[in-house]
Amino acid sequence: MADAAAFVPGVQTYRPDPDIAAIEGIVKHLGIALQNPQADSALVSCSDASELERVRESWLKKKLARTESDADLDAAIAEVCGTMSAENRKSRVTFYYLLAEKYGVLSSLH
Repeated sequence: MADAAAFVPGVQTYRPDPDIAAIEGIVKHLGIALQNPQADSALVSCSDASELERVRESWLKKKLARTESDADLDAAIAEVCGTMSAENRKSRVTFYYLLAEKYGVLSSLH
């Protein structure tokens, strides 16, 4: 499994004092997808509609149990895309962290 400590600096770019246990939970959830941090599976592409749908369905609906409308969830994803717009290679861990934080569910990832 990937070392969660390797993903802390990326989250700290946006949240100086992140919830380390939540980062560890995200890394554990993503498992093998993070084996190579530069691989597509470790990154989120905001220009790929199927990727964003996967984030909505697998992360927001399935893992975080969000029940908002698809439009509302897509708006949250777009907001995080905007927040991370300066980064060409958006870390999936950071992206998922920001979404979980937006919905106030970081503690559920411990």
